Amino acid sequence: MTKIVVLVKEVPDAAVQKQVDPATGLLDRSGEKTLNPFDTHAIEAALQLKESGALEVDEVVAITVGPSSAVKALHKAVSLGADRSIHLTDDALVGSDVVATGYALAELVKRENPDLVLAGQQSDDGQSYAVGAVVAENLGWPALTQVIKLEVDGTTLTCERQAEYGYDTVKVQLPAVISVGDAINEPRYPSLKAIMGAKKKPLESLSVADAGIDAGKVGKEGRKAVWTAAQQPPAKAAGMLIEDDDTAQTVEQIVTWLDERKLI
Repeated sequence: MTKIVVLVKEVPDAAVQKQVDPATGLLDRSGEKTLNPFDTHAIEAALQLKESGALEVDEVVAITVGPSSAVKALHKAVSLGADRSIHLTDDALVGSDVVATGYALAELVKRENPDLVLAGQQSDDGQSYAVGAVVAENLGWPALTQVIKLEVDGTTLTCERQAEYGYDTVKVQLPAVISVGDAINEPRYPSLKAIMGAKKKPLESLSVADAGIDAGKVGKEGRKAVWTAAQQPPAKAAGMLIEDDDTAQTVEQIVTWLDERKLI
């Protein structure tokens, strides 16, 4: 049987203004939080593989690294269909960058020994697009990003991925780490029964020591990137507003404006 691990993350709600705390150099994560929207597509992809019979999937496991509040994101993940979840939470993880987080996630994946790891192509806060690749590097597995179509034949995955110039079709052997784009599917809505039952599904909470993670490779000590400063982008000049009291005159003004800038 096959096991699929889905990497998920707690992120600030889309309505919350995101800003860096100048005292710590870390993203201010106060306020409402939610499951990263891009990860819901990874969960849906796992469920579709399971339900279609393309893979004989025994279970889908959601994994996250985050503070105690990230439990809510895991509850959302299992309400969407994951069978159980794992939460790595420890003060030693505070300040971890993408490299450190990817290492920690990879250690959790090793404990589960899955056949396939799925992730959203990016997080709604950091938007590094890199966590899946870092996890794969630590595992020594092949990785693909921006995947919008996934087909299975035995232990071979045929993936279509978005690229700047169009689309790539790539074949990869399991085990592998696949980061899916939001065009791959339309995530389902959890039923009321699933939402109510989410807290009853198995949730394993681990510390860095529990997971056998080297504390020197995570947190502030293990990070490779350090925030130094930030500034607001320069304000843009106000645009020119033309009111259409006289259509012919409005057209003439637009043509004159374009002509002055040699755009026509």
